[in-house]
Amino acid sequence: MKTPLYCFIFCFCFLAVFSCKKQKTETIEENNNSLNTTTLDSLIKHPPTGMVWIPKGSFLQGAVPQDEIAMAHEKPQHAVTVDGFFMDITEVTNAQFSKFVDETGYITTAEREIDWEEMKKQLPEGTPKPHDTILQPGSLMFKKTKTSVPNLYDFSQWWRWVIGVNWKKPSGINSTLEGKEDYPVTHISFEDAQAYCKWAGKRLPTEAEWEYAARAQNENTTYFWGNDVSLLSKKANTWEGEFPVFNTLEDGFERTAPVKSYPGNDFGLYDMAGNVWEWTSDWYNVNYYKELASKNTPAINPKGATEAYNPNNPYVQEKIIKGGSFLCSYTYCASYRISSKMGSSTDSSSEHIGFRTVVTPEMLMTN
Repeated sequence: MKTPLYCFIFCFCFLAVFSCKKQKTETIEENNNSLNTTTLDSLIKHPPTGMVWIPKGSFLQGAVPQDEIAMAHEKPQHAVTVDGFFMDITEVTNAQFSKFVDETGYITTAEREIDWEEMKKQLPEGTPKPHDTILQPGSLMFKKTKTSVPNLYDFSQWWRWVIGVNWKKPSGINSTLEGKEDYPVTHISFEDAQAYCKWAGKRLPTEAEWEYAARAQNENTTYFWGNDVSLLSKKANTWEGEFPVFNTLEDGFERTAPVKSYPGNDFGLYDMAGNVWEWTSDWYNVNYYKELASKNTPAINPKGATEAYNPNNPYVQEKIIKGGSFLCSYTYCASYRISSKMGSSTDSSSEHIGFRTVVTPEMLMTN
C-alpha cells in the first residue's frame, strides 16, 4: 500500500518546523546566557542603592576552634558554599522603614491588638489569660538592674513589656523618631521584616549568607576584625561594664547608635557586630549544625532547618537572629562574635532587634 502524498508533505513540514524551532530556541538560549552575563557584570559594577556585592565563596560556618566561650548551638564547624548576592550596607534605618509604611500603610506587630487565642498556642497549656489592662499592644524594653544579677539566664530581670512602644516610639511611649532617621529601625518582628522585604523586592539573608558576609573571607577569626577583643569598643556598639547594672559607655553609646558609627568589615558592611540583632530566614534548631556536619559534604546555599526546635522554649516558633546588639557583653553572651546566634519568636519585637536585606541577581532580573 502506497503512502498518501499528503503524509509525506505533512512529515516534511513537521520536520522543517521542528528544526527551525530548535535552532530558534538554541539561539534564544545563547542570547539569554550572553545577556545574563552582561547584566550580571553591570549589576556588580552598579549595585542597587545602599547595597554591596558579596561574591560567591566557601567558608567554615560555626565557632572557630579558639573561641572558648562559643555555645553548643554554634558547633561543630562545617563547610558551606554560598552563591553571590547583594546585601544592605547597613541595617534598615528608621527613614527607610518610614518610607515603606508611608507607601503601604503597614501596621507592625507591636501596634496591633493582641489576639489571646493565638498567643496561648505558644504557651504551656493552662496558662491563665493576663488582665486586659496588660494584654495591650507594645514591645519589650530593656531596663537596668539596681544590683548585680547572679542568674543571667533569667531574662525577666532586665526586660519589661511596655504598652504603646513600637518602631515609631522606640525609647518609650513619649519618644519619637526625630533626629533618629539614620538609626536602625527596632521593635520589628520577623513578620514585619518579611513585609518590608516583599515591598522592597528583596528578602532576608539565610544564616549562612549572613555569617559568610560578616566574616568577609577572614578565615578562623572570632570577630570580623580579627581576634583582638581589646578593639571591641572601637569596632562595635556593645555593652561594656557589668551587665545589666552599669555601662561604661566606652564605645560612645548606651543604646542604639546611628548606622556607620563604627568601621565596616572587609566587604564594606557596617554593624555586623553589635548595635541591633538582625533577623535571618532560618528556623532556630539546636540540632541543625550536627545534622549538616554528619553528611560530610559541603552544604551548598543551605536554607536552614526545616523546622524550629529549642528544648528550652518548646512552645515557640523561633527564627535565628545574628550579630548581637548594644546589650551584648563579654560576661553575658558576647554575641558580637561572628558565629554567635539566638532564636527569637517570629511574632515578638524588642528594642534590640532589627534587620537588613539581601537580593540576588536573579531576583533583580525578574523584578
